[in-house]
Amino acid sequence: MVELVMLVVAGFAIVAAVMILAMIAKSVLWLVLLPLRLLLFVLLLPLLLVKLVIGGVAMLVVLPALAIAGLIVAGVMALPLLPFVAVGFLVWLLVRGTRPARLA
Repeated sequence: MVELVMLVVAGFAIVAAVMILAMIAKSVLWLVLLPLRLLLFVLLLPLLLVKLVIGGVAMLVVLPALAIAGLIVAGVMALPLLPFVAVGFLVWLLVRGTRPARLA
C-alpha cells in the first residue's frame, strides 16, 4: 500500500515538473515572439480596417435580401395554418354576431 502511495506522489511530482517546464517554455516563447506579434498587428491593421468596411457594405447589401427571404419562408411555413385561422375567424364572427337576451 505504501508503494502505491509513493508511486502516486512520484507521478504527481513528475507531472508538476513537466507543467512547470512547459509554463517556462511558453513564457519565454511568448516574450520572444511579442515584438513580432506587435509588428504584424501594426502592419496588418489597415487590412483589418478594409475588411471591416467591406464587411459592413456587404451586410448592407445582403441584409435586405435575407429579410425578404425570411418573410417568404415565414409565409410558406404559415400556409398550413390557414384552415385553422379561417375556422377561428368564423367562430369569432358567430360569437360577435350573437347578442345576449334582454331581461324584461
